[in-house]
Amino acid sequence: PSMVRGKSDRGDTSVVVVVLETNEVYIVVSLSTAGDTQVICVDPTTGALRHQGKQGEDLFDSEAAALKHITNGSRFLSKSTTYAKAVLGYAVLGSYALLLVATQLSATVPRLPGGGCIYTVAESQWVKIQLQNPQPQGSGELKNIKDLADLDIDGKYYFCETRDITRPFPSRMAIQEPDEEFVWNAWLSRPFKDIGLPGHCVILLQGFAECRNFGATGQQGGLVALIARRSRLHPGTRYLARGLNACSGTGNEVECEQIVWAPQKGGQVIPFNSYIWRRGTIPIWWGAEIKNAVSVEAEIYVADDPYNGTLQYYQRLGRRYGNKSSEVNATSKKKPGMVPIVCVNLLRYAEGKPETILVEHFKESLKYLKSTGKLGNTWIQLINYDWHATVKLKGQQQTVEGLWRHLKAPTMAIGFSEGNYYSVKQQLNECKGSIICNGDGGFCMDNIQNGVVRFNCADSLDRTNAANAMFGLSTSRNSEYNGRSARSLPPGWEERFDSVTGKSFYIDHNTRTTSWEHPCQEAPHKRWKRFDMTFEQFKSSTMLAPVNHLAEIFLLAGDIHATLYTGSKAMHSEILNIFKEETGKFSKFSAAQNVKITLQRRFHNYMNDSSRQKQFEMFLGLRLYKHLPSIPIFPLKVLSRPSGCMLKPVPCITPMADGGSSLLSFKKKDIVWVCQQGADYVELFIYLGEPCHVSQLLLTVSHGVEDSSYPATVDVRVGSSIDALKLVVEGACIPQCSNGTNLLIPLTGRIHPEDLAVTGNSARPDVQESTYLPLLYDFEELEGEVNFLNRVVALSFHPSPMARTAITLGEIEVLGVSLPWVDMLTNSKGVAQVLELLHEKAYTPRDLALRNIADSSSPGNDVHGSERSYTRSSPSVQPGGSGNFVDFLTGDIDVPNQSKITGNTSFGNEDQTNFFDDEFDVNPFATSSEEPVAEVNNHGKSLNFEQMMKLEIKRLYLDLSAAERDRALLSIGVIPATVDPNRSVDYSYLLKLSSLTDKLALLGHSVFEDRANASIGLEKVNSHAVDFWNISENGESCSGGACEVRAVSSLQASATSGSTSLFVECSQCERTACKACCAGKGAFLLLGNTYRDLKIYGGNQGGGYSALADSSVCKSCCNEMIKQALYVDYVRVLHSMRRKGRAEKAALKAVNQVCQLEPNRISDSVHSVQSGLRQLKQLLDDEESLAEFPHASFLHTVETADDSAPLFSLLAPLGSGVHKSYWKAPQGNTSVEFPIVLGGISDVSGVAIIVSSCGYSTSDCPIVEIWASNKIQRDDRTFIGKWDVQSMIVSSPQLYGPENSGSLDEAPRHFKLHFPNPIRCRIISIKMTLPQIGSSSTKFNEDFSDLLSLDESSFIDSKANNSHNSFIHAKRIVVFGSSLPKEMGPDTSVAIMRMRSYVDGSPSFGRFRIPVEAERLRDHDLVLEQYLLPNSPGIAGFRLDSFGVIRPRVTHSPLPSELDMKECSLIRMEDRHLNPAILHIQVTVVKESGKLVVEEYRLPEVKANTPLYFDFSDLQQDARCVIFRLLGDVTAFVDDIAEIDGLSLRNLPLASGLSLSNKVKLYYYADTYEMGKIGSLSAV
Repeated sequence: PSMVRGKSDRGDTSVVVVVLETNEVYIVVSLSTAGDTQVICVDPTTGALRHQGKQGEDLFDSEAAALKHITNGSRFLSKSTTYAKAVLGYAVLGSYALLLVATQLSATVPRLPGGGCIYTVAESQWVKIQLQNPQPQGSGELKNIKDLADLDIDGKYYFCETRDITRPFPSRMAIQEPDEEFVWNAWLSRPFKDIGLPGHCVILLQGFAECRNFGATGQQGGLVALIARRSRLHPGTRYLARGLNACSGTGNEVECEQIVWAPQKGGQVIPFNSYIWRRGTIPIWWGAEIKNAVSVEAEIYVADDPYNGTLQYYQRLGRRYGNKSSEVNATSKKKPGMVPIVCVNLLRYAEGKPETILVEHFKESLKYLKSTGKLGNTWIQLINYDWHATVKLKGQQQTVEGLWRHLKAPTMAIGFSEGNYYSVKQQLNECKGSIICNGDGGFCMDNIQNGVVRFNCADSLDRTNAANAMFGLSTSRNSEYNGRSARSLPPGWEERFDSVTGKSFYIDHNTRTTSWEHPCQEAPHKRWKRFDMTFEQFKSSTMLAPVNHLAEIFLLAGDIHATLYTGSKAMHSEILNIFKEETGKFSKFSAAQNVKITLQRRFHNYMNDSSRQKQFEMFLGLRLYKHLPSIPIFPLKVLSRPSGCMLKPVPCITPMADGGSSLLSFKKKDIVWVCQQGADYVELFIYLGEPCHVSQLLLTVSHGVEDSSYPATVDVRVGSSIDALKLVVEGACIPQCSNGTNLLIPLTGRIHPEDLAVTGNSARPDVQESTYLPLLYDFEELEGEVNFLNRVVALSFHPSPMARTAITLGEIEVLGVSLPWVDMLTNSKGVAQVLELLHEKAYTPRDLALRNIADSSSPGNDVHGSERSYTRSSPSVQPGGSGNFVDFLTGDIDVPNQSKITGNTSFGNEDQTNFFDDEFDVNPFATSSEEPVAEVNNHGKSLNFEQMMKLEIKRLYLDLSAAERDRALLSIGVIPATVDPNRSVDYSYLLKLSSLTDKLALLGHSVFEDRANASIGLEKVNSHAVDFWNISENGESCSGGACEVRAVSSLQASATSGSTSLFVECSQCERTACKACCAGKGAFLLLGNTYRDLKIYGGNQGGGYSALADSSVCKSCCNEMIKQALYVDYVRVLHSMRRKGRAEKAALKAVNQVCQLEPNRISDSVHSVQSGLRQLKQLLDDEESLAEFPHASFLHTVETADDSAPLFSLLAPLGSGVHKSYWKAPQGNTSVEFPIVLGGISDVSGVAIIVSSCGYSTSDCPIVEIWASNKIQRDDRTFIGKWDVQSMIVSSPQLYGPENSGSLDEAPRHFKLHFPNPIRCRIISIKMTLPQIGSSSTKFNEDFSDLLSLDESSFIDSKANNSHNSFIHAKRIVVFGSSLPKEMGPDTSVAIMRMRSYVDGSPSFGRFRIPVEAERLRDHDLVLEQYLLPNSPGIAGFRLDSFGVIRPRVTHSPLPSELDMKECSLIRMEDRHLNPAILHIQVTVVKESGKLVVEEYRLPEVKANTPLYFDFSDLQQDARCVIFRLLGDVTAFVDDIAEIDGLSLRNLPLASGLSLSNKVKLYYYADTYEMGKIGSLSAV
């Protein structure tokens, strides 16, 4: 309790991680910058973070109040509590989640000028959270997760909560806009950004930050801080991260910043200065390799193309260190605008030294850079200074002096940053320099550093550290802030006073000279004097105590950098003690120490570098497709809790007060729910807490001693309301298994029966097809409906045929993908983003997006790029075709028979491309109304592989499903299987092609990941001239002209040749090629080791390749298989695009069903959302709104007029949607009922109806009746009352007639219906009835309860009497009152214990193995035949041990949009959730009589090797043979491999983990007592 913080304490940030006995995890965060406490809940199933920002639920005034709420006043016991000082990151990794917190911090820089404390993480802890997610996960992945949690954090990472420290001090940018190059936890902090709490996870930097006081003992002098930021662009260890990598970053790259300032004394001005320099390995492609753990020297190698990316490296430095201030530095000797970068190279360059090759290449790289002419205003100077040779020849002191002399001119050219911090903004008005605002005060910069000095040795370690320290000492301008007391004078100096003037003067007894100036106060012209001093002069004129303090900081920093890079401390550090008197002792000790460290390093690097490299990569979120291949980036959400409920009581053997909601609660996850005896089936209606696309059903198996009591199958129906349910799965199998097993049933949307009839396994029941493996891609993909408004899930459980007891149920969870509704409807920023996306998607045809991928980078002058279009509105016609047509498949010219091809609305253009050669005389993709009679030319040649791929590309460009394609092909007499590329090639070739395409997918991800990182700190570069695939579906022709390759036939060369086309040089044969003769960028990657990242992030001995480079290869230099691999990868990408497109369309449809957003009125919508929040506050009068979408919804659909606003707009937050729009019923409907399910059980006080903009008239004032209930049965509801609106608004004339355009901030026109007493309920039914003409509505019978017996149809008869133009209408329905805390239902613990007693006891029957005479595996081990002995017992069922396979996330190259997180912000849905891979096992029992019995089971997902028991529907007697056949999406799975080694994604043709070998056992049931001990040996 003493560690818990109350409301009044506004101290440091406090984090408490609470794990309850129920295994629920809560993160309680109280930020130092905020006055409240947030509670973030970790979903115990998927690991998704949840925070709604609701006061009293997950937002509290104090930490104590939050903890009290979580533990329910200590009723729920805490299993563990972790107290921490900061959250450093969080990641969901399949069956585990890892939360990284800092438990101890050290304030290493307590207060920077202008405020802000830098904390170094002294102690950290990974909190490992076990999740209920049964997604199969490999042991290799689990090992990698363990390795990640072993990463050493302590002492090596730091952060600042209140200011940006990723840029040079003082930064102009906000804390939440850091420089990505130095942020090490960007991936780990993303989950907090996704829930709208970006400040709850700190921005973590790797490196070193410390400060020291300059004053003598007991005296406060100036302060100096050293901040060293390590770049994350080339993370890693010594022998794996040297030189440049694909991100144009160098190994061990560190930015060092030395800040000196005087501490604040009572609000006075704080003078400060800062100086920045860099250190890193040489910026060319090179590396070093240790042959074995004891070899003395590592072998240095340089890549074939060593300067690739060097330009981008210097451009990044130039952009970062260019002086952006309008003032030109007074000290700058360079002409204005130039940015000097001075490289100090400390390598050995004497003849015969192994490092000489690097020095030569360094010089050459600078010549190369100058020759490119692309450096702009960056000016580079190289200073070679052989540190080791100079120390050996001249000793340490003269080496330091030499370094100072070399660096004087460059340092003067670059200058310092210096200025003053003013705590009051008014003081800044008189400031003449550049101003940087900071809260209440600001910085006035007199001078800003322009350029940078960069040091390197081979490793950027020991020599670099020594040179850095000596340079830092000479540039530290600390003494001018040190006061004037005698104690602050250097040794041998004395202060005296002039007897005449009273002024101080200073005597230097060392040189016997006097001076009026304090020796430590430098005049501007003496600012650089230290660079000219000898070592002894420096020592005698400088106070040594501060110098030794500074040297100590450099020593510590050197050790940190060395440990991160090599795993050991820095060497050659004795030079840092050179200013101490006892230097001699250090040098003797140091020599021995250096030898020891060298040996340690070599062994450590050889043994551990690769595993440490992997840790860094995972920490940064890099190469996850390699280290954690099955981990989804976006976990699904559990939508059935905490606010889901049962709409109908679940039948139970003992009365239960909660009606079955316990089945949805994680707190009662061990529940055994016993249904009534003898029920044929049990039906559950689950109302979800949020509308979503339902993706998975997760069941926790729960039973007593008889596992057959758990249901055997389940039917699933989903819909947006209870009367719109659609069957999505029928008879999904639930195997029998042990208590507590989690079974995951993947769900697709409803698949149209017609699609099932023409495509997929059901369309070809041929069992001989089992050898068919769609390894290239799924040619027969079935598409289920995507609906983001599903709200009700109906489950029908059917008992097992062997069940001898009542059905038992356990916890049930519904998982899915929901749209960010709250953000979209109530957050101004979210609204703007969604509207922009809507605008983009609605007004840009989706095919244009496809075109952008296929031809993303053609410059405007490329004829092919500009003329070709993939939109439906224009055909793909080659330029210069003069009315002839290019055959889609062959590229041949064809003059089609106009009677055969008519104008086709799919393309909307009279010019029409003939897609097929002689085999197809018609276009199969024409619309049916225009389709001519099919003429099939049977003697035509069959299509080759490339033609089939082009047909598929065309199909995907046209946005057709596989079923639509198959129907089109069948309509012209073509069997779809004959154009399936998976069947068109020889089996061994298929395996090679599939393997090459998988390799391409991984290479593609490497390149795109690196390209995203490489662009950090650089101007946005144009896409490459030739894209990744460079595939034209129409067989683009060669441009001729300058093209020397002529790989494809030249068509109208004269028309298209010349300067209009794009030409590139082939990197292999060095000939000039036009765009058509170029292979895609992917071909360049596949040709040998051109991409350095094959095994590791940094590279191996292959040639260099920068992710920003633009190398190409011509088609002549590629073999046929490489070209075909590009086709396959491209089709996989287009498949993924189509899935994303379907999800996007569904999302936009859902948004428009809630509120019609107008994309062209973005600013109005944002403004109206803000005013809507203010209006609601006035209207509610301190009560809570309980029926707001998305938390509330309608139980039934309500008939709506065609020109009305959507039905859901009645519940949408105020201010969303079109301002003047409103909902209305169809003309003539005199009665409408709105059954509203609230966001949770609530105490409802009343209902407010917001009047439509048209207002009321005498004929359309409704009579309103309201009922309340908790379940869907109408008999159970309670009548609340009846209100006649006409009589109410007599006193409110403003409700009549059209709305005046009043202020948006006033409460809208409304009337309130207050209940006599608050009523606790979940469902409110509101009925509106129009009064009949001719009757006085005020004379209605007061007791309206008899209306309960009337059905809606009784009111329809009154249409005729009603005025012809009146209708029921409303703008919004607001239900108000107060909500109850989630899951605070009645106490059911006694009833649950009573239920458990029904199922306890001892089992009478056991399962015993039936011996098998022989068994045979075939068809890649997917088919198992088991032959039985004569007189074997009847087979009751079989046991199957679940497969140890995983489904990889990466199967194709990424789209450029995948790296742009904004693109994914609306729909975070992965392909595998839209198109799940489902396995079936088909069992054929062959009887002695020859009769066959066939049964098929749909397999759920479970953890690897879980035993699953399947009972046959009947006992199988006289069986001779049982054949098991594994069917379904077998090619979607890969083996559990520790590491996708090199580039093999999977074992081909199939994962060995899918083999049925030793997986299946047949069993029969028998009494366990009768079987005795012998039986226990054969138990299954």
